[in-house]
Amino acid sequence: MAFVYEQRVEFRDTDAAGIAHFSVFFTWMEEAEHAALRSLGLSVMPRQGRDPGGAESAIPQVTWPRVSAQCDYVRPLRFEDDVQVTVTLGKVGSKSLTYQFQFSRGEESIANGQVTVVCCSFVNGHLKSTEIPAEIAARLQTLVA
Repeated sequence: MAFVYEQRVEFRDTDAAGIAHFSVFFTWMEEAEHAALRSLGLSVMPRQGRDPGGAESAIPQVTWPRVSAQCDYVRPLRFEDDVQVTVTLGKVGSKSLTYQFQFSRGEESIANGQVTVVCCSFVNGHLKSTEIPAEIAARLQTLVA
């Protein structure tokens, strides 16, 4: 099942031509990914000072650095346009995920993006890739296209 994130083009998001700058699509992809993870009860990275007995303590603490990101543009967005960012998971590996993002304005396709992330844990203050924990993988299955 897809996750849909709503966004409005703000003035700060536009370039001199008055259209959404290409770089803002990458920000929206990250915001949509974070919102999707939160909707599943997951965090983007371990939180300092978390109560070890808290409700989320059974979920392994991992983070997701990006290793690839791309976006193809079909139509421009302008100031105050509403855009829907639909998030699905395309490829799911043992240590990585590839998110697919479809940007639309109503029924109109605007852009398509893709971001690949790697599951990592902190070991002695350094990131180390790790297999996606089963509890997290189970929750992520709801995003598989």
